[in-house]
Amino acid sequence: MEKAGAKIGKIVKPIPAPKSLPDPGNTTLDFEQEKPFQKPDYNAIQRNGDEVSYANLTGPRGDFAVPTMNELGLKKATTSHRGGETVALQTLDRIIADEFYTATFEKPKTAPTAFSPQATTLLSPHLHFGSLSCKEFYWRVQDVVDKYKGKASQPPVSLTGQLLFRDMYFGAQARLGWMFGQTVGNSHCRFVPWHLRSKIDEKNGLITGEYDIDSEQAEEWFQRWKFGRTGFPWIDAIMRQLRYEGWIHHLARHAVACFLTRGGCYIDWERGAEVFEEWLIDHEAASNIGNWQWLSCTAFYAQFYRCYSPVAFPQKTDKEGAFVRHFVPELKDYPVKYIYEPWKAPIQDQRKAGCLIKGDGTEEEINGVNTYPKPIFDFPERRTICIEGIKKAYSVNLYGNDPRVLDGTWRKFFSDTGEGPTEGTNNVDAIMGNQKIRRDVNMEKEDQGVGEAEGGAADLGGDNKGGDKEGNRRKRGKQNGTLDAFLTSKKLRKIN
Repeated sequence: MEKAGAKIGKIVKPIPAPKSLPDPGNTTLDFEQEKPFQKPDYNAIQRNGDEVSYANLTGPRGDFAVPTMNELGLKKATTSHRGGETVALQTLDRIIADEFYTATFEKPKTAPTAFSPQATTLLSPHLHFGSLSCKEFYWRVQDVVDKYKGKASQPPVSLTGQLLFRDMYFGAQARLGWMFGQTVGNSHCRFVPWHLRSKIDEKNGLITGEYDIDSEQAEEWFQRWKFGRTGFPWIDAIMRQLRYEGWIHHLARHAVACFLTRGGCYIDWERGAEVFEEWLIDHEAASNIGNWQWLSCTAFYAQFYRCYSPVAFPQKTDKEGAFVRHFVPELKDYPVKYIYEPWKAPIQDQRKAGCLIKGDGTEEEINGVNTYPKPIFDFPERRTICIEGIKKAYSVNLYGNDPRVLDGTWRKFFSDTGEGPTEGTNNVDAIMGNQKIRRDVNMEKEDQGVGEAEGGAADLGGDNKGGDKEGNRRKRGKQNGTLDAFLTSKKLRKIN
């Protein structure tokens, strides 16, 4: 991108924003409004009132103003982040005022566990919605860097370097079109036989917004990942922050994306991209798709043997587990020793902390005591299985536009016992009752803590199909998303 940018020449400075707007004059309209058809309503899940923004062509109040959340019928926002140019410029001013931070910023060195405040600028939603100009951001930062007396950071890790990453993905999307957002038909995306693969419209070759459930276990893992109930506190804290705030640090995005795809669940990156599309307030289709391909090692990046540990990685910047304690409050009183591996805590420590490690996360309480789910699997074991699966896919070396991917005969190159829906020789064979994911053994009995296997490794995962059945329980409420996913060509997701 730097080389391509050099050919364009120097970036033009932005035109100063106007300090006032001219009087629009008489805004009375003498023609009737043709109201748009409002069915289906892809934002229905986000509403608790009537949507009245189309009541008049000039808006609900007849003043051409942007409709309020109430006029849109939307639920109250759970995020503390706010939009608008005023907020964007105030935030940028605070960043620019810190010359050292602006000039020496290196994104990989920022902490994904920082949350109050966060370690990065949080200007990405403003760049997405246009409340901050890319040129304004670039030149305000570059002016500081040019005047800085010390050693300034350089692209791609610097602040301006983040714009290059953004444009790299925009360029890929512009070149490949709709196919950039999926594996099938994508000439630059490696084919991997993930679980929960997208259904494809035979007429146009595009994803339909639906997916095949080749494994009930994989579907359960996906839902537990989505709503922060995996039993791995670091992963769950990130997904809960995403759901309630609409934003997470880029390394947190890396961790949960790796966990869902090549570092644990072996689930199609397209499922994760859809969740991010639904919940991120800074969602850009190109960046989201590109990053998921990067983290799943299907494009842009190929070091599939490097995985983010849900236990070791967060401890680099947060040994005390403050991030987890904030977003997974049921674990707030756990000893530091067990905050990232609560299943290892002896039962007496669990009771003292006021939270038992039981079940699959669908119950908040059992007999009046808080609960947190057992891990969905043994991470080291699943990481090994995933790496072997990706290694095999790399050796087969198929890309999304290969005819064998399109007709399903790719299965001839994979063992029937391989990870993913690899049975048979065609597309139909793969969805006829495949249940190959091995269930992990149960955790210790309910009145015991989970011990450690020889050598200090945790005992294997735990029963995640409903947990124990006795006792009085309070079920968790139905969980909805925070943002609508109708921002690209995808249809509303359905499951057979």
